[in-house]
Amino acid sequence: MRWKNLSKKRKAYLIAFVAFVGILLWAFVSAGVITHNFNRSQLSTDQDRQEAQINGIILTETKDDKKYWEIYGETGTYDSTNGVALLDNCIGNFYDDNNQVSMSFESSKGTYNSKKTQIIMYNDTRIVIKDGTSLEADRLTWTGRDNPVIAKGHIKITRNGQLLATADEVEISPSYEQFKISGHTVSKLYDTKGK
Repeated sequence: MRWKNLSKKRKAYLIAFVAFVGILLWAFVSAGVITHNFNRSQLSTDQDRQEAQINGIILTETKDDKKYWEIYGETGTYDSTNGVALLDNCIGNFYDDNNQVSMSFESSKGTYNSKKTQIIMYNDTRIVIKDGTSLEADRLTWTGRDNPVIAKGHIKITRNGQLLATADEVEISPSYEQFKISGHTVSKLYDTKGK
């Protein structure tokens, strides 16, 4: 079939069909160029961000039937973008290898970062270690079961009426059995009669 032998009507249909196919092809190629990085850029936008506000939130970490820690927050929010839970009026426990409470804490504010596996307690933080040692601090940071717990800011330590110490920082061993104080420390030891 030659172009000269086609009727005007058929020529018009052929031109319209070729134009239509050309437009579809152009749209397909343009869509590919426009959406080339769509999935990667979509991941980095706030459109996928999910945030939940929760009353009475409990977070815990357990592995091989052993509980490592648990935190209860009176209220809290969770942001899926950065994996951080913000908690208000927190209480919690850290456990030893025998699933016994080794250290307990309470604080008016706290965070759990699931990406860093990090717990931070802020403001009015109180800590009690299993041997009866009590600490008050501005901040408590836990960065994993095998790392020491760090307490900072206006540290006040008491133990069974026999020890009173103040410091800038306390490092509590991963076993929760020893601690080291540093920075502007003052320690007072008393006998069992408080003298």
